[in-house]
Amino acid sequence: MDFNPNKAIYLQIVDHICENILLGKLPIDSKLPSVRELAIEIAVNPNTVMRTYDFLQQQGIISNKRGVGFFVTPDSFSQIKKYKKEIFVKEDLPQVFKNIYLLDISLEELKERYDAFINENYKSN
Repeated sequence: MDFNPNKAIYLQIVDHICENILLGKLPIDSKLPSVRELAIEIAVNPNTVMRTYDFLQQQGIISNKRGVGFFVTPDSFSQIKKYKKEIFVKEDLPQVFKNIYLLDISLEELKERYDAFINENYKSN
């Protein structure tokens, strides 16, 4: 895993795990690698992985079955979307709004571009 120096490593691992859940690579009720296994796999300190798992558990994305390991929760999709939406609205959207204002992009143009993007990337033909 390549890490971005501008973001905490444990949060980058959180993003990676969330993406794998949303993509179905980690299905509901699937077991995550142990703390030690994941630490070795991505070459980080086990404490960093434990911090990642603690964070994901606090968000309701994974749960710990004592003595067995960490598992993806049935509610993980909605919890991930809730978590990601909060970050987007607080951190990313203000910058987007600033650029829209500075570049004098109308709401009509923005809607047209958004609709075109959805049609090109997410609607099946």
